[in-house]
Amino acid sequence: MPNITEAEAIKDVLIVEPDRHGDERGVFMETYRRSWFPLGREMVQANRADRAAGAVVGLHYHLHQADYWTVPRGRARVVLHDLRSASPTDGATLSLELDEANAFGVWIPPGVAHGFATLTDLTITYMVDSYYNSDDELGLAWDDPEVAADWGVTKPVLSKRDQANPRRGAIPPELRPHIGLRR
Repeated sequence: MPNITEAEAIKDVLIVEPDRHGDERGVFMETYRRSWFPLGREMVQANRADRAAGAVVGLHYHLHQADYWTVPRGRARVVLHDLRSASPTDGATLSLELDEANAFGVWIPPGVAHGFATLTDLTITYMVDSYYNSDDELGLAWDDPEVAADWGVTKPVLSKRDQANPRRGAIPPELRPHIGLRR
């Protein structure tokens, strides 16, 4: 059984440290199991992104979708920010590093904004518990002073979309997530 802990900074975010089994042939580890996430639903889609060092995939969030991220190659600085208005950790920001050496996974509930900076060239895999829905793909400014994220890169490479996301204070109330809001 892996070591699974709730992040102190943000309620319901779970950090998974998998068990490693290895010998002269290499290493085996179980990286995901549905039963590890009592608040989760079945994951229905898996995605992979390869990014060059220095890229920032800015903060985005979902009202209805949870994500589970791992980094099998390279190193990422993951930034999470709780936008859930009913959450006891509303407004909290958490930064953590995921990489091939620690093999950690992070379960991100709906309403927690998430993004990452590539500290090296990397591959990130993420599973989601609902199919892509553009209406549930919302953004938060990566450089919002209220979030106060340390991305760990000096000259971030950003998409136009990530450059245009609104600051937390400009998000309309109907687009602010609430704990327990699921489809």
